[in-house]
Amino acid sequence: MIKTAVLGYGTVGSGVAKVFDVNKDAIAGRIGDTVEVKYILDLREFPGDPNGHKVVHDYEVILNDPEIRVIAEVMGGVEPAHTFVKKALMAGKSAVTSNKEMVALYGAELLAVAREHHVNFLFEASVGGGIPVIRPLTQALLADQFEEVTGILNGTTNYMLTKMDAEGADYDTVLKQAQDNGYAERHPEADVEGFDACRKIAILTSLVCGRQVNYEEIPTEGITKITETDFKYADALGAGIKLLGTSRMTPEGVFAKVSPVLIPESHPLYPVRDVFNAILVKGNMLGDVMFYGKGAGSEPTASAVVSDMLTCLRYEGCTLPIRWAAEAQPLADPKKFPSRFLVRVKGDPQARAEDVRALFGEVSICTPEGVEGEFAVLTREMTLGEAEEACEKLEGFAGRLFADL
Repeated sequence: MIKTAVLGYGTVGSGVAKVFDVNKDAIAGRIGDTVEVKYILDLREFPGDPNGHKVVHDYEVILNDPEIRVIAEVMGGVEPAHTFVKKALMAGKSAVTSNKEMVALYGAELLAVAREHHVNFLFEASVGGGIPVIRPLTQALLADQFEEVTGILNGTTNYMLTKMDAEGADYDTVLKQAQDNGYAERHPEADVEGFDACRKIAILTSLVCGRQVNYEEIPTEGITKITETDFKYADALGAGIKLLGTSRMTPEGVFAKVSPVLIPESHPLYPVRDVFNAILVKGNMLGDVMFYGKGAGSEPTASAVVSDMLTCLRYEGCTLPIRWAAEAQPLADPKKFPSRFLVRVKGDPQARAEDVRALFGEVSICTPEGVEGEFAVLTREMTLGEAEEACEKLEGFAGRLFADL
């Protein structure tokens, strides 16, 4: 019998234990031996829980037990999670995690420690929850040169934008709905300000480039400024609004950003609604391939964590090649990011058309029903810096959105 340990017994940790209990026979058939959770590390007690007797409060118990061959870190936070994972790798135990913040900061370091000690560090659940995307990027698509990775990487914000679109509700209303349904935390800044998606696109960009991307260098806009009026413009243009994390490889360098984007109905990410996530990968030979599913939740995320644990057991003694060096990956100047933009302007479109064209050149004017006292223009492709400069000079400027139209 193979023994494992789980660090943290919250939403994901309890899901990991459940996967091992429910799918015990199937897992044994695939691995060739029974796999069980021997220890659960947590500060709390769980009286009445079927796994309550496995709870320990001292990490050294797990670290010093030679029976433990792989650990799953699902505590969250950077410390002590980072220290616990590093110690496990140094002790010759493989480790897996769903911790996006820790992976974004220390992924390259922990992969190097794993290689040094001939074990594995895997983190499939840190980006897409239950959606497999990291293994395809690092193993299945090695023949391709990646041109772009873009995705809906946060289920909470996608749920909120879906509700705003479908119901015409305002931001505060849909945030409360998301909190009441358990999709948003009481303090939702990590989701709604785009920080969660930023860490995830940083991980994906690091893997695509093979070098460390500092997520603090990625320009990040959340959804807090999106209004019902923005959706009226989107509807008039046959488009939707999605919060996208994007990494684009160009001759000018690697661009990365997180922002709300207008996308057309023909876009593969357009129909992704509610709490679902999707990641679109563009290869120079493969073309477009999309990974879609539930990006969060106890069971989907736990499934990815357990799959990583089983992969570690299957490849014991062989460190899987994941290219991610500690060397910094420079990012291109975000002001040079090329895009079209939807720019909202206060005033009458006929009276203001000449002013707008003087700043943006040829534009398409949008005046949807139900919007009074303003209009919007869809610009030609221009750089973000050019758009911001024009918006600063624009009298009556009322807002701007990236537009992939």
